[in-house]
Amino acid sequence: MDKQETPVLFQPVKFASVTSKNRIVMAPMVTNFSNLDAEVTDRQIRYYAERARGGAGTIVVEASNVQPDIRISARQIGSYEDRFIPGLSNVASSIKSHGTVALLQLLHGGPKVLPDMACESASPVSVRVGQVPRQLSLSDLRRIRQAYVRAASRAKKAGFDGVEINGGTCHQINTFLSRVWNKRDDEFGPQSIENRTRFMCNIVREIKKRLGKDFPVTVLINIVEYRHPRGTTIEEGVQIAKYLEAAGADAIQCRAHSYHHRDGLIQPEKMFYPELPEDAPKDLDWSRKGKGALVPLVEAVKKVVKVPVFCACRLDPVIGEEYLRAGKLDFVGMTRRLLADPELPNKVIEGRLEDIRPCTGCLHCIDVRNKNQLLECMVNASLNKEREYIFDFKPAAKKKRVMVVGGGPSGLEAALVARQRGHEVSLFEKGRIGGLVPIAAVLKDFEAPDYLALIEYYKTQLKKHGIPVTRGKSVSVKDAGAFQPDALILASGALPSRLEIPGSDGKNVLHSSQLHKQVRFFMKFFSPLALQTLTKIWMPIGKRVVIAGGSIMGCETADFLIKRGRKVTIVHEGSTLGEGIPIEDLMRLIPWLDKKGIVRYLEAKFEEVTAAGLVITTKEGERKTLPADTVLVTLPYLPDKDILKRYAGKAKEIHAIGNCAEPGLIYNAIAAGARIAREI
Repeated sequence: MDKQETPVLFQPVKFASVTSKNRIVMAPMVTNFSNLDAEVTDRQIRYYAERARGGAGTIVVEASNVQPDIRISARQIGSYEDRFIPGLSNVASSIKSHGTVALLQLLHGGPKVLPDMACESASPVSVRVGQVPRQLSLSDLRRIRQAYVRAASRAKKAGFDGVEINGGTCHQINTFLSRVWNKRDDEFGPQSIENRTRFMCNIVREIKKRLGKDFPVTVLINIVEYRHPRGTTIEEGVQIAKYLEAAGADAIQCRAHSYHHRDGLIQPEKMFYPELPEDAPKDLDWSRKGKGALVPLVEAVKKVVKVPVFCACRLDPVIGEEYLRAGKLDFVGMTRRLLADPELPNKVIEGRLEDIRPCTGCLHCIDVRNKNQLLECMVNASLNKEREYIFDFKPAAKKKRVMVVGGGPSGLEAALVARQRGHEVSLFEKGRIGGLVPIAAVLKDFEAPDYLALIEYYKTQLKKHGIPVTRGKSVSVKDAGAFQPDALILASGALPSRLEIPGSDGKNVLHSSQLHKQVRFFMKFFSPLALQTLTKIWMPIGKRVVIAGGSIMGCETADFLIKRGRKVTIVHEGSTLGEGIPIEDLMRLIPWLDKKGIVRYLEAKFEEVTAAGLVITTKEGERKTLPADTVLVTLPYLPDKDILKRYAGKAKEIHAIGNCAEPGLIYNAIAAGARIAREI
């Protein structure tokens, strides 16, 4: 695909007084990069500069709180005082210097704030366990309206081209728009759409009045809300959008919301994890496994407004272009794809789609952010390290002969970065390129194509960077010495763990390493996606399966087997099920396991395996036999503690990375490879 094939995606588009050079909008996402005083940091500035340099047409900078006591995150940027202007100015200029439109999102958290913050809402209604919000008085509304206006004024002084007003999710403005929250009996009450929108419309009008009609003010709203009888309907959401346009809104970002849990409506592909529920919203488009799911909402709004309308819902350049050509979108919203590869827009313009580092949709970024950690990306080690890894990137002072042993994510990343720095790199892999990722893809169901795309990306980069790959042979200590590397990077994988109890060597016991060996054998003849289908017909696993180990590996295996008709029981020695699975996914997995009737034993002790099944002692002290045709062991892998000793003296510098050093997730593996390659 080149620019000629995507004329709409890269056509300039004007809204209010500004022109976006293309139709790719980076939608906002809290990064946790600011300091505890709500000030912008250098890390934040470089993060946004890199996404602008990569070619995005418009960037909406993450939510800034318009009052000091309504943070949704401990490290959320502020716009409520003049002291923030210099830092905000640095962000704006870093974006605009690349010809990208810079918008700042303004937010009042309302009832969705940190526990020690002021919890405020249209009405004293709580739809979650916890503090009941204080109802805002008319004087409060005037005060908050002015807080938005002053914040917008600071954004303008800082050099931002415009602002986005966040009226979505369960934040303060939405407590007026949604009848779920709004129980008022005044002119801001739920009696009519006009009343419900009055507060937000007043904010938009006042900003326009104060800063001029040419200063862009865009809005983000829930077009529809599910799982509550008083949730906003599509018909109401469309009318809300129409009122906001009349008030002066210059563009509308559409969102869907679900009460009690967001159910993947912000990341709609996650509606398919573990399975698409029977009550999945019928108004949305699930034909692409979540990609473009919210586009029908945009279509509905576009019928009644003239300003640009868009959404962010797992869109990619190809699908986005399709929707643009059909007139269903005016912009293509992206967030996670630009975390994975900031240069995505430029690579599409240049016709280099194969060079785009793919987002796997894993939600690692959301997970760490929800834990109040710095934003990270599983596949992009440079995220939050833009200064060290990109802006201060330096070629190697001395070219070295580098031998990388192991073609999993850690070894692949190390080989690629080392070559980019100018080293002479050779990669050795005894089996299939990708390590355990292709095997994981078999289990991953709807996510499989994205994980396989990551490995294809690495394969492409190995070829383009001229990195020779030797496959089909293990690298012995003697082989390493004969190669005479200056630097030896060992990324050969972890050691399998075994269940060391009586009977664990029986025919009805299958260790994860044995299962992986079987899968590797069948992958000689079938692709991972083909195996997904074939395993629905036959697998060398009994009908009754007890899984010993309830971390991410055990839970994902359980998911896989349940969908293939196995009766599964999970036994875990720890107190928490699903370690390593993002919280958002766990919130879907656990109820699904309950619905399927899957029995789980936590804090259990493995005693023995008999012909009847697995004998355990429960945390209550009861000894019981769990019937099983197959006992599947999915205990965590072990590090290869002696690997550095075995290869000692075979190179001037030797490094062990990835699972052989410390078993972890794909994020840990890629991060380790990127780090070591920059140290050589």
